[in-house]
Amino acid sequence: MLFTKREIPEWFNEWMKFVPVSLFTALVVKDVFIDSKSYQLMFTQVPEMLAAVIVIIIAYRTRSMAISVITGLIGVFLLSMVI
Repeated sequence: MLFTKREIPEWFNEWMKFVPVSLFTALVVKDVFIDSKSYQLMFTQVPEMLAAVIVIIIAYRTRSMAISVITGLIGVFLLSMVI
C-alpha cells in the first residue's frame, strides 16, 4: 500500500535483480562447502561438488532453472551411488 502510488527508482530495480542469484549462491555454498556442526570449510562432499559443477555448466547453457535443479538432483543421486 505504501509503494502503490510511488515509483521505484531504476537503480533499485537493477539491484534487486541480483538478490535471487545471491541467495541461491549463499545456500549452495553453505550446503556444499561448510560443515554445519563446526562451521569450518570442508572438501569432503565430493558428489555434491561435482554435481554443482555440472549444474553450473547446464544452467549456463540452458538458462533454465527447472532443468538445472533436476540435473542437480539426478547428479547428486548418481554420484553418491558411484563415489
